[in-house]
Amino acid sequence: MKLNEIQDLIKFVAKSGVSEVELETKDVKIIIKTPAGKGKEQVFVQPVMQPVAQVAAPLAQQVVTTPTETKTSEPVVTAVSEEAKYITVKSPMIGTFYRSSSPDKAAFVSVGDDIATGKVICIIEAMKLFNEIESEVKGKIVKVLVNDATPVEYDQPLFLVDPS
Repeated sequence: MKLNEIQDLIKFVAKSGVSEVELETKDVKIIIKTPAGKGKEQVFVQPVMQPVAQVAAPLAQQVVTTPTETKTSEPVVTAVSEEAKYITVKSPMIGTFYRSSSPDKAAFVSVGDDIATGKVICIIEAMKLFNEIESEVKGKIVKVLVNDATPVEYDQPLFLVDPS
């Protein structure tokens, strides 16, 4: 084969989109591999390498900042462990939290009050319906976490109760 014929064959293979061609004659064996196959590999490798580099940098930053965070979070962990012995009474619905049945009446419960299972501890108004919320635990009210006549979300903590 002449050089011109080989060049024409290479151009034809490149235009056809074939990734590999083998041509064998009695004098010459030609294998043509287009860069498209190699190009796909390179494109695939580069994105894989970049996220690895990006992930490695934040990990290094986390390692640097973790000891600092641990030192500052120790008092918070202590505070959480103190409150961990308390039971959190949560809102069973979305609405407006009321501590009493009307503004001129006393609150259902206050800090220091003993409560029993089934005792009404607050009212939540939802869609013009006043729902009495009963205690599901027995204990002593340690903290009221919501102000009177404020909106509450589902599962929002309302009271802390000491079960002992």
